[in-house]
Amino acid sequence: MAMTPDVPTWVGELDRLAPARDLEVDRRFAAARLLVTVGGTPQGQVTVPLRAGRATAAELSLAVAALPAAGTVAVAPSAADPVTVVVATRNRPESLARCLRAVLASDHPALSVVVVDNDPDDERTELAVRAAGSDRVRYVREPRRGASIGRNRGLAEARTEIVAFTDDDTEVDPAWASRIAGAFAADPELACVSGPVLAARLGSPEERAADVALAWNKGFTPRRFTLAEPPADSPIFPFAPGLFGIGANLAVRAGAARAVGGFDEAMGPGTPTHGGEDCEFLVRMILAGNVLGYAPGAYLWHHHRPDQAALNTQLEGYAIGLGSFLAKVALSPQGRSVALRRLPAAVARLRHISDREAGAGDAMPDSGLLERGGRIARGGWAYLQRSREVRRNGGAVPPMLLPARSALVPAHIRRAAEAARVRTGAGAHVGPTAVPAPRPDRQAEAEAGDDRGAAELARNSAA
Repeated sequence: MAMTPDVPTWVGELDRLAPARDLEVDRRFAAARLLVTVGGTPQGQVTVPLRAGRATAAELSLAVAALPAAGTVAVAPSAADPVTVVVATRNRPESLARCLRAVLASDHPALSVVVVDNDPDDERTELAVRAAGSDRVRYVREPRRGASIGRNRGLAEARTEIVAFTDDDTEVDPAWASRIAGAFAADPELACVSGPVLAARLGSPEERAADVALAWNKGFTPRRFTLAEPPADSPIFPFAPGLFGIGANLAVRAGAARAVGGFDEAMGPGTPTHGGEDCEFLVRMILAGNVLGYAPGAYLWHHHRPDQAALNTQLEGYAIGLGSFLAKVALSPQGRSVALRRLPAAVARLRHISDREAGAGDAMPDSGLLERGGRIARGGWAYLQRSREVRRNGGAVPPMLLPARSALVPAHIRRAAEAARVRTGAGAHVGPTAVPAPRPDRQAEAEAGDDRGAAELARNSAA
């Protein structure tokens, strides 16, 4: 992980195999964080000081020399197996348009996109999809609110074995989808893959604070996670928030994800729990006996919150989401018994997170252990209430631990998937219309109770 001083920092990429040249950016930037790649495969990140927005080729070479030799970097595997990208969104058409531009710039030859519009207030999201001008993008209006509901709807709509999820505030690398497919092709046992989530901008103090506090980049070393081989660096495995990745950069084999019941619709953005849904889903995937992987070549860029109010709301939401996750673990007898044995390590981990946030810079919202504890408690209570409501309405609240050899799938996912299989393609795609003038790209912008069984869980022999 590249340590970045708390100064306006330019974000970019540098390929070691490209000709060396000076770096010149806007003079307001005092440092540059560079993703170092070798022929497009990421190796690491370095931070270089800038003088009036400039660093010489020699200074860049000196910084890169701190990394291992370029010859030690194995080429990230890629494949052309079809991939469906699901983007669940609500009322953020400008951000979605930027996300879609990046996804559609992919080098993957068999890519399709499902945009799930969750309980929209207006037609702006649909218009943004039309403006993308691609018949590879399909617009789906989902009347229920919540990121988990949106992802489950996208999972049901997907017609490919590989389904990748990202958020509307990201920009994926052009090779992202190909490398996701490559990770699955290289390891047929994988049921789920995540990758690095890198800061797209570090111009404001809040963006830099978020980057340190959230710690979403898990490095550039491939990893593999199974119950049979617990990682030595995680004493709370598998109940380790963030260890396996986050929902902004996540891909699954559709059958495996459906078999564990999809995402818990009582959790996540758009619900009173605000978050925790991706962590809970990944832990549940591990507990069900699946193999998870981390593919550093499948990276993307995330636009952190640029102002104090937005950052405070985000961090508050994550604390509440963590509380909802912990509540679900506590409500599962089997999960609780396993988690209790890891309690001392879990307390130490929470202290580590608190210390990391405290050292994230002056822009970090001031919240002590007492306030954070209150937010976690609120998350637990919110999950109890929300999970009952979701079950009453027939939504998905999958159990933390599934019965052996089960293939439980929420009925609404099963019905939607069946409908997707039998319907014709007529009218399913949003056709191209006039495309508005392009906005500046990313770098130009930088420079400027035991929830065992929802009521509708049912066996799906086709899963």
